[in-house]
Amino acid sequence: MATHLVPSLDALAAERHIARVRSMQASSWLNEEVAQRMLSRLDWMTQQPKRWLHWEPTWGGLNAHRLLTDKLPTATTVTGGYSSSARQFAAKPTGPSWAFWRSAEPLWEPGAKPVDMVWANMSLHLQTDPMELFALWKQALQPQGYVMFSALGPDTLREVRQVYAAMGWADAMHDFTDMHDWGDMLVEAGFAEPVMDMETLTLTYPNAERLIKDLRDYGGNTSRARFGQLRGKAWRAELCRSLEAQLPRTADGQLQVTVELIYGHAVKPDVTVPASATTHVALSDMQAMLQQRKGAPPKSNK
Repeated sequence: MATHLVPSLDALAAERHIARVRSMQASSWLNEEVAQRMLSRLDWMTQQPKRWLHWEPTWGGLNAHRLLTDKLPTATTVTGGYSSSARQFAAKPTGPSWAFWRSAEPLWEPGAKPVDMVWANMSLHLQTDPMELFALWKQALQPQGYVMFSALGPDTLREVRQVYAAMGWADAMHDFTDMHDWGDMLVEAGFAEPVMDMETLTLTYPNAERLIKDLRDYGGNTSRARFGQLRGKAWRAELCRSLEAQLPRTADGQLQVTVELIYGHAVKPDVTVPASATTHVALSDMQAMLQQRKGAPPKSNK
């Protein structure tokens, strides 16, 4: 399977930011808000999951996790995550959020019992190789299981990007992927029936300092082209002045910025046999297909 590396994304910076969030007691308010909007989309699904995987729950939203478990009271829940540089699933985190993991669900690992749904809120745009992540999600799902995800779109914080460009500074953030490209990659990764949609939020702030605080929570600057050294107090003061002077304002004087949200879901199709002159089918795949034809769940070889 081909890779689709995001050339402007610094994988180590993204991984470090997600690791930092794992040690916090609360998730970003924006991620929690997006998760609640995703939650309403779960009502669209005709098949509610009996077993589901929450991908990076501390990052995606701890409050949202509780809402999901309340919405799916009889479903079994597992949690999981990734480490881009190590190419392995994340170990249980340390810090205050450890209580959440310890008292809640087991950690999903490759080869574990498959799930009916993978829920991944606001983490896809921080993955350097999305195709690798899609492969993991597909591995986690049973046939006819589905993934639901959200991500930031390319119009996100375009006003801040324009300020940085006007000041001659390096990129304020890496480039975000368009929703049509996500749909194409899902198909290439072997998913079926991808459905993508987007919405635009306008966020307002009383001042630049409050905006900068939220920018750090959203993911910081994970661009490879970002300034490679520490900035001083003088530059920070100049950043605040530039944002105050150049960002658009509402009628009552609030600074405003745009956030583009992308939502998607796709289904893992049933096991199919590729057509060729001579076809070789793995025993496990043949058992899965026979069980599906009988209307029974696939049996494990274990």
